[in-house]
Amino acid sequence: MMKILVIEDEANIAQLLRLYLEQAGYAVVTANDGIAGIELHAREKPDLVILDLMLPMLDGMEVCRRIRTWANTPILMLTARQGEEDRIAGLDSGADDYLVKPFSPREVISRVKAILRRAGLYSSPGVEGEGHHTDEKSASGEELSYGPLLINIPARRVTVGPQALSLTVKEFDLLALMAKAPDRVFTRETLLNQVWGYSYLGDGRTVDVHIGTLRKKLESTKQVQQVIQTVWGVGYKFVPPGMESSS
Repeated sequence: MMKILVIEDEANIAQLLRLYLEQAGYAVVTANDGIAGIELHAREKPDLVILDLMLPMLDGMEVCRRIRTWANTPILMLTARQGEEDRIAGLDSGADDYLVKPFSPREVISRVKAILRRAGLYSSPGVEGEGHHTDEKSASGEELSYGPLLINIPARRVTVGPQALSLTVKEFDLLALMAKAPDRVFTRETLLNQVWGYSYLGDGRTVDVHIGTLRKKLESTKQVQQVIQTVWGVGYKFVPPGMESSS
């Protein structure tokens, strides 16, 4: 049984999440503040963390950053804030996905399954076409090389020259998917289906925020610039260094 750590200070939300997660077949442990959450993570070694942004003792951003210093546990961040800057900050701190409150518990379960599937920890029998994209590429032993940019699919490692980039699960999957098909335009709907494993429900900002953090990390190296380009009104595409964009 897979174990999920819920770090949430609102007792009614924590209890609701526990109920739905246990009904879905997960073991659940809970903490109601940031420090207790970090201690439980170290002791319980969960398969996924559901982390509230606003916590007593230690806020969600700092909890996320500290967990990332010793573990790559997938993290789904919960936030009551609507601002894009808060979402970007959460992703920058190491979260893999986020949900804005109020949310449907059923959507939480869907997101949890999708995150675990993308991390290679969960497979959903009978769901055709979901959760296998990166796994299939990993099995092929594939490595993508574009000038100084090297994407090692099996190792899930990205380097630019001598510098290794620290990417979240979603950032790596976005980059690998687009780099497999240079200059192809991917719609937000396609990216949500292929990377998140659920259908497009109008929340294209999920993709936009992750693309923004991925670009920031790539371009911080100074060796690759504008390799992920926006096709206005449609989506995004990967343009390798040295390739002329057709847009």
